[in-house]
Amino acid sequence: MTDSAYDEQTQAPRVRVLPEAPASLRTTLEASLSAPRSPANVWAARQWLNDMEPRLARFVKDPALRVALLRRVYHEAQLARLPPELVLAVIQVESAFQQEAVSSAGAVGLMQIMPFWIRELGLPADDLKDAWRNLRYGCTILAHYLAIEEGDFTRALARYNGSLGKTWYPEKVMSAWQRHWRSPVTGSPW
Repeated sequence: MTDSAYDEQTQAPRVRVLPEAPASLRTTLEASLSAPRSPANVWAARQWLNDMEPRLARFVKDPALRVALLRRVYHEAQLARLPPELVLAVIQVESAFQQEAVSSAGAVGLMQIMPFWIRELGLPADDLKDAWRNLRYGCTILAHYLAIEEGDFTRALARYNGSLGKTWYPEKVMSAWQRHWRSPVTGSPW
């Protein structure tokens, strides 16, 4: 710890107090987590999982990890209002499902998140190599860019990659989405 991290009067470590989550947000989160899922939603999620699990087998050999990853992708995509198949395509292109991947530019994990996003979205202790945390960041960032671009997947994906104005990255992701992850089972509107 550096000298600047200490309170000069007491010589005790300074503690950064984070603001309490607004009551309205806490209520929304609690309601979201406790809301019963309809049988139709449960059925759709199971069908999606059954459809995607064999497709992911070539990337993730461990069956338990494969199912856990698919469940988490589905969950995070639903929270961010993204097509879960698109999230899988981004992961395929970004890291080929390697949780420990680090790019030459410093992007980390499954969805190749740049560390500066921790300052923007998270806490200093967030580990971007943690697959579940990485998915939360990646889905949040992609949903943000999709909102900025008013639903334009090409521009949102280019922003996600840092290549706005170029189409090579969106084309690569969209191709992976179409070839490997598009699911006729869910009947999704995407």
